[in-house]
Amino acid sequence: MRIVGDVRVTGEGSVALRSPAPRSPVTRTDETSRPPATPPVAARALFPALAGATEVYLDSAATTQKPLPVIETIQRYHSNGTANVGRGTYPWATGLTARIARIRERTAAFIGAEHPDEVVFTAGATAALNAVALSWGLTALADGDEILYSASDHASNVYPWQHLRGLLARFGRRIHPIPYRTTAAGEADTDDILAKITPRTRLITTGHLHHVFGGLSTLEELRGRIDPAILLCFDCSQSGGHLPVDVTALGADFAIFAAHKMFGAPGTGILYCHRRVHDRLVPFLPGGNSGIATDPDGLRPGPMPALLEGGTPDIPGILALGSALEVLESFGMDVIAAHNRALTLRLIDGLRPIPGLEFLPGPAHAACEVGYGIVSFTLDGISATDAGFVLSELGFLVRTGAHCVPADTDGAGSVRVSTHIYNTPDEIDRFVACVRTIAEEVT
Repeated sequence: MRIVGDVRVTGEGSVALRSPAPRSPVTRTDETSRPPATPPVAARALFPALAGATEVYLDSAATTQKPLPVIETIQRYHSNGTANVGRGTYPWATGLTARIARIRERTAAFIGAEHPDEVVFTAGATAALNAVALSWGLTALADGDEILYSASDHASNVYPWQHLRGLLARFGRRIHPIPYRTTAAGEADTDDILAKITPRTRLITTGHLHHVFGGLSTLEELRGRIDPAILLCFDCSQSGGHLPVDVTALGADFAIFAAHKMFGAPGTGILYCHRRVHDRLVPFLPGGNSGIATDPDGLRPGPMPALLEGGTPDIPGILALGSALEVLESFGMDVIAAHNRALTLRLIDGLRPIPGLEFLPGPAHAACEVGYGIVSFTLDGISATDAGFVLSELGFLVRTGAHCVPADTDGAGSVRVSTHIYNTPDEIDRFVACVRTIAEEVT
């Protein structure tokens, strides 16, 4: 064991606060109150890339920085007792298999799943969304069926449905992905969704937290007003690890998470599949360890989650996810959400008076004070790409461009700022001052 800042790191890569002082009890606040933006003292000490860095990292919606326990977990797997899982009977292998099972249980609890077999580990969020399209949609959808989606969502929640349409068309089945609108607050327009639902609607998919707009969509307005047979899919790539997520409370049939946006490693994802859809799924990656058996009629699908986990899993990535969840829980998801909300509101208040600055849909246009760590804007007189270059030269690391939105065809793009627990109010204030200076020079 050793001490890093105010954090105790054990030999297993787990993390705990050195002192209970930074972790005072947290209560949920209403939408009109403003919690102070005060991250736990231990936050920045856990992230080696931020130690002594002169740059200000404001791109956590693209990927989060990695805490020391995650880094050490990956290194430990490769240096101490490397083995495969679910295959060997010697201690190295059986020990890893047991650890993966515990991480699956912990992941289920973290996302609010009722059963561990509802958690599938994938190669990332894109792989998880494609798994839904191919393991469910390829066999469950009939000619004339419809899927409602947002054309402004991330390409990973758009292209799989369009690709599925093309695949099924080759076999004479015509399905119809139908786009719905987004509100000025950056949320799914539930009125438009309700207007577009028909007896052939089979799935509604949405970004839980929009990756550009920063609007939160729970689809709660649809509850009790749509056919319960319609499945709901939430892309939680941006909300996972940034605010509390409960897939059961959301009423999700499918939910997708990206580990690298949750302090974990790239190439690891989480696919939640509610038990009610298990009997409608076919193997996504048939092969070794996928629980498939042969019989006289061909292949017989095995149980979940092995059904969708064929092949050798990303063992270090899953182990790292377990350590990442420990770090997130050590801070508290309510604390992280409150911190991001305070920084978001501070950022909006600071940017709003700047001449020539225009906010994209999102919290800046919401009827009440909300914020989830993502704000996007454009600036008159300078392209988003050029603005991003100038900002990086001045030490502020942000995302610019179309942000993987297929519907963005004008090429202008925007500047996206995204925060996490390791960002500070001072960084936001300095960023705002920098943007104000750029605006003054280009107008």
